[in-house]
Amino acid sequence: MIRVSQLKLPVEHNEEQFCQKIEKSLKIKKDQIKKLQIVKKSIDARKKPDVSIVYSVDVWVDNEEKILKHSGNKNAVCVKEKKYKVPEHGTECMNHRPVVIGAGPAGLFCAYLLAREGYRPLVFERGKKVGERTEDVLHFWKTGVLDPTSNVQFGEGGAGTFSDGKLNTLVKDPLGRNRFVLDTFVSFGAPEKITYENKPHIGTDILSKVIAAMREEILHLGGTFEFESCVTDIRVENQKIRAVEINHNTWMETEVCVFALGHSARDTFEMLHKTGLFMEPKAFAVGFRVEHPQRDINRSQYGEKYAELLEAAPYKVTANLANGRGVYSFCMCPGGYVVNASSEEKRLAVNGMSYSDRGSKNANSAIIVSVTPDDFDGTDALSGVEFQRRLEEKAFALGNGKIPQQLFGDYCENKKSTAYGTFSSETRGETAFANLRGLFSDEMEQSFIEGMHSFAKHIPDFDRKDAIISGVESRTSSPVRIRRDEVFEANIRGIYPCGEGAGYAGGITSAAMDGMKVAEAVIRKYQPFQ
Repeated sequence: MIRVSQLKLPVEHNEEQFCQKIEKSLKIKKDQIKKLQIVKKSIDARKKPDVSIVYSVDVWVDNEEKILKHSGNKNAVCVKEKKYKVPEHGTECMNHRPVVIGAGPAGLFCAYLLAREGYRPLVFERGKKVGERTEDVLHFWKTGVLDPTSNVQFGEGGAGTFSDGKLNTLVKDPLGRNRFVLDTFVSFGAPEKITYENKPHIGTDILSKVIAAMREEILHLGGTFEFESCVTDIRVENQKIRAVEINHNTWMETEVCVFALGHSARDTFEMLHKTGLFMEPKAFAVGFRVEHPQRDINRSQYGEKYAELLEAAPYKVTANLANGRGVYSFCMCPGGYVVNASSEEKRLAVNGMSYSDRGSKNANSAIIVSVTPDDFDGTDALSGVEFQRRLEEKAFALGNGKIPQQLFGDYCENKKSTAYGTFSSETRGETAFANLRGLFSDEMEQSFIEGMHSFAKHIPDFDRKDAIISGVESRTSSPVRIRRDEVFEANIRGIYPCGEGAGYAGGITSAAMDGMKVAEAVIRKYQPFQ
């Protein structure tokens, strides 16, 4: 096939114009094209007010080399289809079914691959099925009554279920895992456009249905799910995993245990640390969730002409400060909501979430400041966890259990806000005005303020006085990394640390891909379970 890149078309183009552009670029006629497939689609707004839609397209034709040479198109090349391949099965026998702890993206894709290859995985998830979990989350947002085992962080689908549902990743992918993840989502109900959009997103409403369908297929392939089943201990003999304890009362023997934990599985981190599993603190970032009117972000990114015509615009901003800290946007949610993402009593954390239509009137993003183990006041592997907890306890107290909010101008002046400015907040969960100064150290607070002013050089009025900040954004990534070797095993053999909680991913797609890598490691070593 021939891949043609840099196909620029007007924003308002139709299908006929799209096809004509391809025909012209290769100097061919319509009847010569056997098949077309969009590989990438993006918006080019670098030369506003001129905005274009840019495509890369795969074209199937006969006599590819001849057509390519005749076209003289420097943006066209012959390519071969790359399909993901599962490695050959190993030779060692399993005496027990492989266990997967956690049904987030890493755990689900690990289990899915194992199930497809006949390994009959047994998945334990501390939370509930995604449908029941959604009911618990909505109840929490309405009443403030938290279920510590079924919330924005815990339950089928993981924390990404209640997020913007971004599917882009910076992970290098020569083996086709990324495409496999996206194709798998599509096969279970996601829209096909996620396979080619430059910044694909799925939305919490669609993702929850995809997850449920994926679970049903794993069951059909011989896997098993046990919900409301939290791992509470492990049995180790001769530095090898022998069994896991579930809910303090049931032991399940296994020699293969994939710990596909989320970044908020703090009690599990503590348990594993006590058993001698090697882990270390890692750098992450903390800050606030910041809201702006989406229409203003659209104007900034697309220009006035296309602000209402194009989809809700994303943005990405970053600044490296003189004090050595980085300040940057994270998990930006176009047309999204700020949500109460707490998972522990008397502690409060926020996140951003979007539905598939990205229809909220506000844009929000975490604006976060980098922190390192030097900021944690401790050298223990779990010192980052305690750092997060202290911040979340302060945030809970500031809002009296509600999301504490403040206008950016008032934050700079160190005074409590009493009302919104020209726009109001779009949240899921109750809110309360507070003075968020004092939540972080002076240096971190000044870094946040400096970053906001810096970003206004790129996005006009980013530092507007009535920008709404909500705290605290503390769960940006795992505060620990569980060490694993070149075959993906920890120092306790048979334990496979996996995904975001273990420190090897940062988002839905990268976590899913890491789950695949771990499944591949198990497949290379063992025969399917008989």
